[in-house]
Amino acid sequence: MKVLDLFCAHGHAFEGWFGSEDDFQGQLARGLVQCPMCGNAEIRKGLSAPRLNLHTPSGAAVTSSQATADSDMTPQAMQAAWLHVARQIMARTEDVGPRFASEARRMHYGEIEERAIRGQATPEQTAELLDEGIAVLNLPLPEAAKESLQ
Repeated sequence: MKVLDLFCAHGHAFEGWFGSEDDFQGQLARGLVQCPMCGNAEIRKGLSAPRLNLHTPSGAAVTSSQATADSDMTPQAMQAAWLHVARQIMARTEDVGPRFASEARRMHYGEIEERAIRGQATPEQTAELLDEGIAVLNLPLPEAAKESLQ
């Protein structure tokens, strides 16, 4: 199994696991390798460090990534945290698509029961909702949050 450090055209870093270099190149050529943050398929390989199993004096196994981890969040850790939050949002909200503005209004004015929704609204619709005192948040969700990663 080859573990590769990969980067998209926007600089997001992520890890990919492949059976071989040919497997990676084949998946890349078919557009199957995409950034989990933004969905970009323009991917390049970075330098990958080997995975080492280190042992502490007490004999407990520690992986090389755990050995170098500290309290500061790395960009990769922040990306992973963001994907986790995005997946939670996807799992706990109803997608109303382009009906977002009308559904938000109907809830605000008590016409329907309130529930957690997400969807699409134009910048004009968003401004109108905010002018009416309806709290909305523009939150672009990465495609990777919409499905499980393999």
